[in-house]
Amino acid sequence: MPAGRIAYLNARLLDPATGLDETGAVLVEDGKIADFGAHLFKGGAPSVRQVVDCAGLCLAPGLVDMRVQLREPGQEHLEDINSAGDAALAGGITQLACLPNTQPVIDDVPVVEFIARRAREAKKVKINCYAALTKGMQGKELTEIGLLSEAGVVAFTDGEKATVNAKTLSRALKYAEAFDAMIVQHPEEPSLAENGLMNKGELASRLGLSGIPREAEIIMVERDLRLAAMSGTRFHFAHVTTAEALDAIRKAKKQGLPVTCDTAPHYFALNETAIGNYRTFAKVSPPLRDEGDRQAVVAAIADGTIDAIASDHAPHDQDSKRLPFPQASFGIIGLETLLPLTLELYHNKHMTLLEALAAVTCKPADLLRLKAGRLVRGAPADLVIFDPDRPWQIDEAKMKSRSKNTPFDKRPVQGKALMTIVDGRTLFRAPDAPL
Repeated sequence: MPAGRIAYLNARLLDPATGLDETGAVLVEDGKIADFGAHLFKGGAPSVRQVVDCAGLCLAPGLVDMRVQLREPGQEHLEDINSAGDAALAGGITQLACLPNTQPVIDDVPVVEFIARRAREAKKVKINCYAALTKGMQGKELTEIGLLSEAGVVAFTDGEKATVNAKTLSRALKYAEAFDAMIVQHPEEPSLAENGLMNKGELASRLGLSGIPREAEIIMVERDLRLAAMSGTRFHFAHVTTAEALDAIRKAKKQGLPVTCDTAPHYFALNETAIGNYRTFAKVSPPLRDEGDRQAVVAAIADGTIDAIASDHAPHDQDSKRLPFPQASFGIIGLETLLPLTLELYHNKHMTLLEALAAVTCKPADLLRLKAGRLVRGAPADLVIFDPDRPWQIDEAKMKSRSKNTPFDKRPVQGKALMTIVDGRTLFRAPDAPL
């Protein structure tokens, strides 16, 4: 009996990259995908070390989350690589990219190497790093894009801060072009958003909260598209939330500009009314928009204007969130809810199951140039087994993330990760998994 061989039988195989959707099996050997398809094991029982009967459940590439705040190093009381890894695995995520807003900032090679070493020690989810675009994320002096690219960072961004200075961003675009590096922008004009707490509009006025105008995003996107047109550099807008900004990106794509964008589940699953009576767990940056913008985000995911969906995981402790609304921190957790909330797009008939899965597997992997998010023979066996129809209720008390700041507590959802496999190792199995 060959060592290290595992057979996953009777699975609904899903590979969004190729359009595969068929009943079949996957053979994993020594941590890699040896073979997969409907043809496997037709002649009888396989000669393997372990057999997993998937009983018709979906087996797909592990999710790739392209926007996560790890909090390590520097704020491990909020989240660390171990707790984030556990949360990611519970959500079916096998690979993620962390933002550079750690302490110290990821703006030089030693910090990249530290996170890589910690990820290897944890032996859980695979972790990639963004590097800061400017030193200390201060928007002034550019980081060493060449050296950091060689160290393996996936893209450059100042995280939750917009790179405001047009000359600095223009120089960065030219510098990054030489290394085929991607620049990621937080599209919000800070002087317009300054002191804002939620989306500007009737609800903000009624609650007596200062508003962040939609124009803060729209103006920054339109400006940056002009700068991107001056170079051939790959340029990506994070968590886009407004109809006009999406229209501008849609037009730029049709013109052939190398621009892409993502959004997060809370921007298509919630609107500004989630704030209700000053609910700080719905305070995010950029803010939740009105229903018209929410619907525009859904439409942009469906038509491909939005390339990927990222969790935008931003853990905070209760001391940061259970405060009066003006003092509470921006951000929510999202690793464990990325899959079920994305599947709402499928259940609500906005897109097919494969299209929804593509937004959290092969598409973010392609953006970050990662060899992930696909079923490929010889590739690492990073897989998720899930039931797309299983009903359950999100419960913050059961979440594995160290922080519990989710606005989705008690929300009923459909679709649950039941088993997550990294390099052929089963690292998560749901207590109620029939496997």
